[in-house]
Amino acid sequence: MNCTIITPGRMRYEPAYQLQMQCVARIKGDTSDPQAFLILLEHDPVLTMGRRSEQSELLVPRELLAQKGIEVHEIDRGGRITYHGPGQIVGYPIIPLLGDRRDVYRYMRSLEQILIDVLAGYGITAGRVESHTGVWVGNDKIAAIGIGVTRWITFHGFALNVDPDMSAFSLITPCGITGKGVTSMRKLLGRAVSTDEVCGAIITAFQKEFSFDSILHAAAESV
Repeated sequence: MNCTIITPGRMRYEPAYQLQMQCVARIKGDTSDPQAFLILLEHDPVLTMGRRSEQSELLVPRELLAQKGIEVHEIDRGGRITYHGPGQIVGYPIIPLLGDRRDVYRYMRSLEQILIDVLAGYGITAGRVESHTGVWVGNDKIAAIGIGVTRWITFHGFALNVDPDMSAFSLITPCGITGKGVTSMRKLLGRAVSTDEVCGAIITAFQKEFSFDSILHAAAESV
């Protein structure tokens, strides 16, 4: 199976969601030749609320968020509320789960392992926390994961904190979890980190984890 990488840069949430749906439709429309997509981007500031989110997890009035230029979207993924913004790599893998890969639990663990491996390449020891999806460094979450699956095709995905505005997480109860923190690569390393460089590491780790035959690159407009 080939994987096409799409890196549209910085996008608002809604156009990025539509791009995901276009990729899903491409896969559904050609089952004879399975293909996969990986969209890597940065979002304009936005709060997304998964299916299990509660309004109490939003700690400030929506009017204040609008004044700050932060959108709020209630969306069709698992998980709860999270923040996306510049300096954070958001990955949307659109992958048909075939054969022994038709296992959502295994897929979630694969996403975690990819990010754990990427962080290890920067000297950051990350791992899992029992009962909490995502990637953690000690008691702090560095990457959130929330997915959707339709006809065994994945969408939504992960968000890795490279160097985002960490104060934005104070607007919410991140992922609905209390008693734990949020961190970033910049905070842990004490230096700037190139998002382009991290994207390259993510692509390499994806190819290794899913054993794609080849990696292709395409513009969003070509989907």
